[in-house]
Amino acid sequence: MVFCLADIVRNNATERPDKDALIFDDRTLSYGDLDAETSQVANALIAVGVGSQDRVGFIGKNIAEYFTLTYGAAKINAVSVAVNWRLAPPEMAYILDNAETKAVIVEGEFLEHLASMELPRNPLIIAVGGDSEHAQYSDWIDGAATDDPNYPTDIDDTGTQLYTSGTTGLPKGAELSNRNFGSIMGPISEMIGLHVDSVVLHVLPMFHIGGSGVAHVGLNMGATNVVHRDVDPGRIFADIPGRGVTTAFMVPALLQVLPMIPGASDVDYSSLETIFYGASPITEEVLISSMALLKCPHAQAYGLTETTGVVTWLPPEDHDPGGPRSHLLRSAGKPVDGVELRIVDQESGQDLGENEVGEIWVRTVQNLKSYWKNPEATLEVFPEGRDAEGFGWFTTGDAGYMQDGYLFIHDRVKDMIVSGGENVYPAEIENAIMAHEGIADVAVIGVPSERWGESPLALVIPVEGADPSQEDIIAHCAERLARFKLPTAVERIEAIPRNPSGKILKVELRKPYWEGHDRAVN
Repeated sequence: MVFCLADIVRNNATERPDKDALIFDDRTLSYGDLDAETSQVANALIAVGVGSQDRVGFIGKNIAEYFTLTYGAAKINAVSVAVNWRLAPPEMAYILDNAETKAVIVEGEFLEHLASMELPRNPLIIAVGGDSEHAQYSDWIDGAATDDPNYPTDIDDTGTQLYTSGTTGLPKGAELSNRNFGSIMGPISEMIGLHVDSVVLHVLPMFHIGGSGVAHVGLNMGATNVVHRDVDPGRIFADIPGRGVTTAFMVPALLQVLPMIPGASDVDYSSLETIFYGASPITEEVLISSMALLKCPHAQAYGLTETTGVVTWLPPEDHDPGGPRSHLLRSAGKPVDGVELRIVDQESGQDLGENEVGEIWVRTVQNLKSYWKNPEATLEVFPEGRDAEGFGWFTTGDAGYMQDGYLFIHDRVKDMIVSGGENVYPAEIENAIMAHEGIADVAVIGVPSERWGESPLALVIPVEGADPSQEDIIAHCAERLARFKLPTAVERIEAIPRNPSGKILKVELRKPYWEGHDRAVN
């Protein structure tokens, strides 16, 4: 039998229909409730012409309707596309149009974004709250049957489509298949130590693989899942003891902030069994502070959207601050079961030896099916090709080295900036800045940030006679880019170094800002 995301709901509704599946601010759904409502969504989608492998979009924070749409779509073998709610309206519109969405659920807070979107395919808009001329979600599913349509599905059918920023400035839709998701459920549950009585706290956004991937795993296990609409430290402190939270996935930026909040040390953390973290590098200082505050085992995950999440794991026993194994805190752990790693020299394509830095390549059943309608980009990340089942070596774009079986992340091959757990590609910012009439040339690099790990710095050359201010340039970008992508500073530069083919030498530009750091990621 082929696993699909809808089976998460179906199986648990059969085995534990009355158990709490999802707990939100003002609403709790049992597994039986979730099964019934997802079937209503499935039948409502059928009624508006959505079929097998059609795309349906979601714009909103972590609310119940994300889950009912995702699993409801899966019941008819349709594909959910969760859009990053931090994006600017034109960026959202590009994704919805590129994915060819037939219907989109939009949380009330984001309905005003629609006014400035161009959506030539004219998808059906379903609103969740807010004053709107569009159909309301509750009315839309009202009267729809609670019978599961149970459309047939294939192992290589797409389950969800998550968008990643592209090095050319245009996002790419990573298609994650039934095969991808089916391969991670058991192994990740075991690594985290999940069990049917676990209470899992979810604070990361569901458009992120670290948010939705962990939520799928928690629900698949039959655990109770406490979902926060967005990150609120006060609610985290209240729900850990109040809900008896046992497990949570957090990003380093959050682990850094929590110990600084007044009253943090007074919270009862005794229910916690594991905190695991990832999505961006962490400093030893932040990790030690978090371990001292939360008083529970910590573990680290490294992975990408394209690998359906975790490919290496640093377990609690390798977290030994101040001890003989403390150097491992700088590593990303060892490959998980079913994952192979190579360190490859970019110039020669040859494998490198122990402690030699090169690009990290991954071969695993978890590797994405493809980039949606982008065969060129798909071929590029599988340079040695794939076999009949899609098995091949995926190029991560990250640089690192192996030491005694552990992976150490060193740098980023593709110039990507990770700011607070969000991937930011300089090309997107550069394209926006070059649209400013006062800018002749620009290069964007990542520089150290105490709070976010890294932040974007724009190095600009103004047009002769022009004198745009930092504030003017950032405001110009804000009309075109999501807030988290905005440069935090702008500096003038006399010349931007390039190689003979015209590629900006960003390694050279980054060097002065990273002096004193032992690796070029923070």
